Amino acid sequence: MLSPGLSVSLLAVSCALWPASAVRAASCESVRIPLCRSMPWNMTKMPNHLHHSTQDNAVLAIEQFEGLLGTGCSPDLLFFLCAMYAPICTIDFQHEPIKPCKAVCERAKNGCEPVMKRYNHSWPDSLACSELPLYDRGVCISPEAIVKAEGPDPYYQDPVRCNPESSPDFPMDSNNLHCRGPNGDRCKCKNIKMNMKTYLKNNYNYVIRARVREVRNRGLEPTAVVDVKEVFKSSLVNIPKETQTLYYSSSCLCPPLAPGEDFVIMGYENEETSRLLLIDSSFAQRWMDKMGRKIKKWERTLRKPQSRH
Repeated sequence: MLSPGLSVSLLAVSCALWPASAVRAASCESVRIPLCRSMPWNMTKMPNHLHHSTQDNAVLAIEQFEGLLGTGCSPDLLFFLCAMYAPICTIDFQHEPIKPCKAVCERAKNGCEPVMKRYNHSWPDSLACSELPLYDRGVCISPEAIVKAEGPDPYYQDPVRCNPESSPDFPMDSNNLHCRGPNGDRCKCKNIKMNMKTYLKNNYNYVIRARVREVRNRGLEPTAVVDVKEVFKSSLVNIPKETQTLYYSSSCLCPPLAPGEDFVIMGYENEETSRLLLIDSSFAQRWMDKMGRKIKKWERTLRKPQSRH
């Protein structure tokens, strides 16, 4: 029996290594969902956590997330979806498929719900994080817990995060930071050139001027701690002029921030958790007085009543 919160390598042992009788007893079947074939398990069991009785039904349901996956809003989204739609099948848990950990769901939701809201969608109730087990209080799976039988897989190790302190002189519009992301490839932050058109298109929830205290690149939730000096815009969350934590959704820490510097930061908010988020399309640039004047002008334009012809 697995102990609560166990991050054992047994979970990732290929079902192909099991005796045929054991596989039949567990009612496992090969994962046939294309999006989930890259996961560190190749056997699943139906019905899944969303009550789909067959993988054919699950395929139709998970495909609705392809557009969201394409935004790169969270490195945990695909793992979470596959753990829900094509749950890992083990001989130790024949009756109830193992669920993803609550923290995995929350990371995926915090990164992607702001993107969904921009298109008038909300995080589905069927994927509610509150229904999932905590890592230290129940059996669940997460990317950082799974280790393959033949050794660690680079994707599932604690990812190497881009640390602005290691290269403090890079320009803020840099499109290629010199470190590796969770897939082993170079981290690439979007090259966003801020102007009125981009500002309107990205529809940021918050815009602040802040002094960066530190960038925390260890643990499961990379964050930046900043001292807010000026609030140009806040939509869903009250932002006092004090120390705030910004939550990254990318292991590459995009957009990059350098400790000890003042930045103008534009990002999104999670109203439910009162978190200030930094996702791939967020913007950060070292503070310049002219940027403050531009933002105020853009905001006045946004608030100005449109003339009717």
